[in-house]
Amino acid sequence: QVTGYLDDCTCDVETIDAFNNYKLFPRLNQLLESDYFRYYKVNLKKPCPFWDDNSHCGMRDCAVQPCPSDEVPDGIRSASYKYSEEANNRHEECEEAERLGAVDDSLSVETREAVLRWARHDDSSESFCEADDIYSPDAEYVDLLLNPERYTGYKGPDAWKIWNSIYEENCFKPQNVKRPLASGRGESLIYLTKWVSSVCVEKRAFYRLISGLHASINIHLSARYLLQDTWSEKRWGPNVTEFQQRFDEVLTRGEGPRRLKNLYFLYLIELRALSKVLPFFERPGFQLYTGNEGQDAEMKDLLLEILHLAKSFPLHFDENSFFAGNKKEAAKLKEEFRLHFKNISKIMDCVGCFKCRLWGKLQTQGLGTALKILFSENLIEKMPESGPSYGFQLTRQEIVALFNAFGR
Repeated sequence: QVTGYLDDCTCDVETIDAFNNYKLFPRLNQLLESDYFRYYKVNLKKPCPFWDDNSHCGMRDCAVQPCPSDEVPDGIRSASYKYSEEANNRHEECEEAERLGAVDDSLSVETREAVLRWARHDDSSESFCEADDIYSPDAEYVDLLLNPERYTGYKGPDAWKIWNSIYEENCFKPQNVKRPLASGRGESLIYLTKWVSSVCVEKRAFYRLISGLHASINIHLSARYLLQDTWSEKRWGPNVTEFQQRFDEVLTRGEGPRRLKNLYFLYLIELRALSKVLPFFERPGFQLYTGNEGQDAEMKDLLLEILHLAKSFPLHFDENSFFAGNKKEAAKLKEEFRLHFKNISKIMDCVGCFKCRLWGKLQTQGLGTALKILFSENLIEKMPESGPSYGFQLTRQEIVALFNAFGR
């Protein structure tokens, strides 16, 4: 049992358990089964940007079944931008800008490309994730309910390489500390524990978020493990041995409970983001647009109920401790934080198992969206109650990823 207080927080495990299990999760689960949140558009064919990778998992459980386009609700498929009034306005403005741009033949090809690059750079300057181009011919809708996250058999050197890259290249930690699951664990774990307790709160938080995400994924794989695979049937269920190997205090030399506490820390960060983003969703112009008006209105009510509930949580993480020191140092650290996380989102295109890649991309985009919200508090506060919100915007992809990642 993991119990008691979490480091860097005023909150304890028991308060989170009671709040989540009895109040929040039943409502969130209902929301995630709705049409708006179950369809996620993803490009699973992007090449790995860091190494030549041909090691795609050949097992059938690694496969992802995309949706035939006629199964995706019209509102989502034909107008994925049409989830809010101001997104519509922006779309019309973009079309107008494209029309005007097309008239001006005096711009050289290079200049037009540069302008496009600047626009993309402006869009991504607050983003913590390398987002898929959802207009790419390779991007397809996936029904998340029909492609659940579970153990697929993807393991060994290929899976290790992914986590090694994430921990070794992207976490703020000294070079001589190897990743938490390295063999010959003893000394490096003791050193890591000392390091984590000695660094600034931002770097420690970054490491704990990645560790929490890793713990979350490992719990899902242990909870929905392939227990029986015969010609007549497949049976999935909890594999306690697998869970203990990753989290038991004795088997992990004390590291397992810390990993689980990092999962609670991740939960608190994402919960805090949901409480902060309430004004964005509360505006009358925002709709969860699927084309089914009755269901859309009902789901928006449920969404707002969940966000108000998130806001009512009594022991929120205080993100004001982040980047609170010297302004110049804080800005540098925030940018480093953002670029590290962006790199992690790119590594997801190197995952050889498509189902693992799908859920890895979705959960990193969800966490990246939560970070974007926490670092955009001033922009959210300045949003007009109606009309376009140019300062702060979320795409449908970010919204679907944010809530599904929190659901995980």
